Amino acid sequence: MALRPDEFYERALAATDDEQRLPLARMTMWDISPFEQEGLRVTPLRPPVMPEKARHGEDPADCDGCRNRDKGIWFDEHWRLTRISGSGVPIVLMLHPREHYDLADLPDARAAELGVLTKHIAGHMQALPYVARAHVYRFGDGAAHLHVWFFGRPEGQGQFYGSWLPVWDDLLPVYPDDVAEADAVKVAEALTKSYGGHR
Repeated sequence: MALRPDEFYERALAATDDEQRLPLARMTMWDISPFEQEGLRVTPLRPPVMPEKARHGEDPADCDGCRNRDKGIWFDEHWRLTRISGSGVPIVLMLHPREHYDLADLPDARAAELGVLTKHIAGHMQALPYVARAHVYRFGDGAAHLHVWFFGRPEGQGQFYGSWLPVWDDLLPVYPDDVAEADAVKVAEALTKSYGGHR
């Protein structure tokens, strides 16, 4: 039987120290971790809060994703692609449905498009000079309107492999904006040719 929030918390709490801190994550031992273990501390575990705080845009009338449905670098009838400025890696893009959907309520036809678009966007990002991989993430706790992140990992930076890439992105100095913008335009133009839609 699934653990209730209080049962989950009690089970986790049993693994904490006297300050209610869990041990360091196994991921901090990986050689791609941006942090050294010495001196690193886990935040004290907090009890669950029920009900959970509502995400931004649960009501489509207050949703930035809906309000900005016509802003971006690429569009088709159902989707829009935006560039996230101020990133540390070469390029960060975000794909949004133009209508108010989250991942779990995305109609099957839109879900199929999401898969195909993800393939095209990742391929076009990886075709950029000095971008080795396109990492794709969907988190979903901050906003109710679906948004899928695409991070371009810089070529040769094996230390940025895997799930730590968004953390490295936040730690790195801001990548030159004019270069990131020009690369985003290249991805949008390539997407228009390979998938359709328009800039």
